[in-house]
Amino acid sequence: MIDRTILLNLKPVPYLLGKEALGQSMRYFSDYSRIFILVDENIKQHCLPIFRESLPDLHIDGVISISSGETNKNIDTAIAIWNQLTAMQADRDSLLINLGGGVITDIGGFVASTFKRGMNFINVPTTLLGQVDAAIGGKTGIDFHEFKNHVGLFTNPKVVIVDPVFLNTLHDIHWRSGFSEVLKYALITDAGLWKTISNRHYTDLKDDWNSIIIKAAHDKIAIVKNDNFEQGIRKILNFGHTVGHALETFFLKTEHPITHGEAVAAGMICETWLSSQLTNLEEHSSVDIYNEIDKNFERLNFRTNNFDELMRLMKQDKKVRQGQARFSLLKHIGEAIHDVDVSDELVLKSLEFYLSTK
Repeated sequence: MIDRTILLNLKPVPYLLGKEALGQSMRYFSDYSRIFILVDENIKQHCLPIFRESLPDLHIDGVISISSGETNKNIDTAIAIWNQLTAMQADRDSLLINLGGGVITDIGGFVASTFKRGMNFINVPTTLLGQVDAAIGGKTGIDFHEFKNHVGLFTNPKVVIVDPVFLNTLHDIHWRSGFSEVLKYALITDAGLWKTISNRHYTDLKDDWNSIIIKAAHDKIAIVKNDNFEQGIRKILNFGHTVGHALETFFLKTEHPITHGEAVAAGMICETWLSSQLTNLEEHSSVDIYNEIDKNFERLNFRTNNFDELMRLMKQDKKVRQGQARFSLLKHIGEAIHDVDVSDELVLKSLEFYLSTK
């Protein structure tokens, strides 16, 4: 069990991970003409005071607050942030600190990398999802019309600072959402992590979270450091996300939107079933995966008459090539492959499987 702060001083992005990481990060905020911090209303109330207390000598020139939630990760919000940076006289030598979850690091990185053709930014994720996934890897962007992350670019922060001190502010739904991505890393690349977390409910892992976060973050860092632009091995990180993103977008348009993690959990059930059909994933492994996900996530409520809409949304997925969906699937627990062509017929059958085994 890892119970300390570790520094992965990698190029081009160093990562400071673990307990008290924030308090050890002051050196990363020097040499900027002005420093601004991006938050949403919840982060401003619950996490910004923790940030200031941990770094009492850091001077912040301006706080930019946006409305929380995936529905606000759009071009209108980006324009509002650009307007505020302009009004506060930010320049290319300024720094934007993205303090928050995946929405903040996604849109904050996008805004910073396009403002005056690029200003530096630092990610300080405050959610479990952000700490093990969204803040790592240099993906930035916004949703466009109804499509998730439809506009964006790969651009790296100056540093990523992951400190579990913020997790005490999370509601249960956000713990569960982040746990979905932890499960994903275990399934695609880390059988040892699977042994640590399997047969346990995420609420039973309280004493192990610092170690688990460092391990999961390290898993992603190890994948992305040699494939920054997702040309090869990085594609395995999409396991559960082709179906998952379609479900997330579908539910965003209903009265009962779901979290990213809930969508990915459902996507992993569907894509585990696809793995059993296409990559010979062992039946006992498939059953173990279904049981583990069902232990931590309720099944989503959609119907067969929603399948056409879900398929339409999947056709806009960034992994579609020449109209053909390409999936990342499991060979074994702890090993995944990418660029697997999957027919529409099989995708529909995976959705049917999900509904029939609720």
